[in-house]
Amino acid sequence: MRAMNAARASSPRRILPARPGLDARVRVPGSKSVTNRALLLAGLATGDSLLRGALEAGDTDAFAAGLRSLGVAVDRRGGDLHVAGAGGRFPATEADVFCAEAGTAARFLLATAAAGDGAYRFDAAPQLRRRPLGPLLDALRTQGAGTEPAHAGGMPLTLLARGLAGGSLRLPGDTSSQFISALLMAAPLGRKPLDLRVDGLVSRPYVAMTLRMMERFGAGPEFETDDHFVVAPGGYTGREYDVEPDASTASYFFAAAATGGRVQVLGLHRAGALQGDLAFLDVLECMGCTVDDDPGGVVVAGPAALAGLTVDMADSSDTFMTLAAIAPLATSPVTITGIGNVRLKESDRIAAVEENLGRTGVKTESGPDWLRIFPATPHGASIDPHGDHRIAMAFSVLGLRVPGVVIDDPGCVAKTCPAFFDLWTTLEQGTG
Repeated sequence: MRAMNAARASSPRRILPARPGLDARVRVPGSKSVTNRALLLAGLATGDSLLRGALEAGDTDAFAAGLRSLGVAVDRRGGDLHVAGAGGRFPATEADVFCAEAGTAARFLLATAAAGDGAYRFDAAPQLRRRPLGPLLDALRTQGAGTEPAHAGGMPLTLLARGLAGGSLRLPGDTSSQFISALLMAAPLGRKPLDLRVDGLVSRPYVAMTLRMMERFGAGPEFETDDHFVVAPGGYTGREYDVEPDASTASYFFAAAATGGRVQVLGLHRAGALQGDLAFLDVLECMGCTVDDDPGGVVVAGPAALAGLTVDMADSSDTFMTLAAIAPLATSPVTITGIGNVRLKESDRIAAVEENLGRTGVKTESGPDWLRIFPATPHGASIDPHGDHRIAMAFSVLGLRVPGVVIDDPGCVAKTCPAFFDLWTTLEQGTG
């Protein structure tokens, strides 16, 4: 995985106009968020697990490699992952864990490694080194862990694990919901129940996903409200688990339909889905799209003209860039609020979106946690994703309607969807 950035070097990718009368069916890969949570829970479980439809991408490969470093056997066979559960704490008492660019690996593996007894050296690619870990590390220190350096706020660091004490813990939730999910999934390995209160939780659906998946692996919360969780000591049980298609990746294809046409994402349904990013469908409906949950998967059809709107995307911020990419095509401004935490993601996503919309001639305004995009007639331009997979994929949507959009460094999509541009050809004119 250390060679990922070098392997990524790729020629710019010109986005071609959409096929006339766009009507496409697409099967997107499995959810990254679900795959990595399932990997962790299976790795801690008693007994083996089979994860069907698991995503194969940079972030999930990094997570699986991290588990192997910690002594958990993970084997990929076709589209499935086979995990031999460790029956609790990780077997290795000393390990080098390289998280590449996977934020879930950095947060989830740190917290669960702290439940063991040993010294674990964690490092990451430069992009992830820049992302904050301070609130999570502070919480682990109160639970009994140490770090070298003593006041480390990010990687690289050495985690000195002495088990998790459990008990009462309070954490700010306005930086990353992954900190909360990490502590919750590690809690069954603690000596006492974890009583966790969270102030200002962002991306709440991701925590709900975590809790539901913990239940499916046999160790759910004893008590749960929007900001208060109690998880007792216990353990996980291995199982067969189906990973649902990735709703964040699906958002780009739904947005393609919104700009004119019809797209069905096979195998993805609103009912019973774990992923909060399906709320993007509600946004598209407010803009005038038709959304149907057919037996084969969700279908989106675009309106004659997109309506502008104001929307709080605090709970589905990974899709705000998808909305931003189609916003210039709306008949009135689009204002997106509640997204301050995205400035601390793979890039400062608000700044990166503004910069690239500006390159296409689109006027924007922004503040610490909001972005407003005005109607425009965009022109072609080179898009700099700043190494951020979601910027590259989102601006591919605009390229279906605006000739001359070129994505620099398209290889950055390997983080979560290596096959993205192969799938995208099913929408483009003169390809496929």
